[in-house]
Amino acid sequence: MTFMKQFSAKKLACLIAATSLSTVAVAETPIIGLITKTNTNPFFVKMKEGAQAKAKELGVELRTFAGRYDGDNETQVQAVENLISAGAKGILITPSDTSGIVPAIQKARDAGLLVIALDTPLSPANAADMTFATDNFKAGEMIGMWAKAKMGDKAKDAKIALLDLNSSQITVDVARDQGFLKGFGIDVKDPRRNGDETDSRIVGNDVTQGSEEGGRRAMENLLQKDPEVNLVYTINEPAAAGAYEALKSFGLEKDVLIVSVDGGCPGVQNIGDGVIGATSMQFPLKMASEGVTAIVDFAKSGSRPSASDGLDFFDTGVQLITDEPVEGVQSISSETGLSMCWG
Repeated sequence: MTFMKQFSAKKLACLIAATSLSTVAVAETPIIGLITKTNTNPFFVKMKEGAQAKAKELGVELRTFAGRYDGDNETQVQAVENLISAGAKGILITPSDTSGIVPAIQKARDAGLLVIALDTPLSPANAADMTFATDNFKAGEMIGMWAKAKMGDKAKDAKIALLDLNSSQITVDVARDQGFLKGFGIDVKDPRRNGDETDSRIVGNDVTQGSEEGGRRAMENLLQKDPEVNLVYTINEPAAAGAYEALKSFGLEKDVLIVSVDGGCPGVQNIGDGVIGATSMQFPLKMASEGVTAIVDFAKSGSRPSASDGLDFFDTGVQLITDEPVEGVQSISSETGLSMCWG
């Protein structure tokens, strides 16, 4: 063999070895999928930021997907299929259809992936390996307790409007509504359902789709039932902003107390501006970053995340925000809340 032939053979061997090492390195980099409902909601934007930062810190590959709109189950199913084919180690998902996505999730788990639901539990919840979420019942209970203490003696004669999400009775919607009523001291009957209470202080329930326009429309509907509404529960802060606009159009904004859940920066600012009396802040960035850590641990050791004590999910925390603190309910101000908010 000539020198040139010997050189070429060694060079080729080195190239093959280098290529093989590169392939091994890529193959050994765990892939984690994040599937959110949409790419536009600030809550999911913050969730994505948390996952990206933690994935970079831990040296794993994050692949992100989102539905085209809230409720787009088909796109989420396709994303699960893509991640199975890619050999992902785990999936973080905020399901648009909590039961419709379950067959695809089961397929992923059967393929050996760890699946963690973020924010919204699947139906049933144990269709995922774990749920990382706000304690939504507690979030509702905190604003109910605050409202009761804030109203004082007037609480026994309250006229309450309940502005929920939609008519599907999804878990997050029900937990917040029922937690609020329990915190306010109302018998919730079946805690798995909205709207079955018989307390005379409840004017009624209406749905908002979680939007400002929906909140305005629902508030107008309930004011037609009883114009003396003086306490409004809302599923989230955009719905609260819509309710406020409806009340303002009737000159009632100073006569009605509004409470909500979320902790988005516009909502926290609305605490400071007096639009919302109190809100329960949740932490989407923490949900996603803790989820990435759990999947990396699973990839390294096979260990699976555990639920928080006394719960059937991993609690990522909740914080009451108000500028009118009451005795017996721990809270922080909107000024402090603005340093912790999202969106």
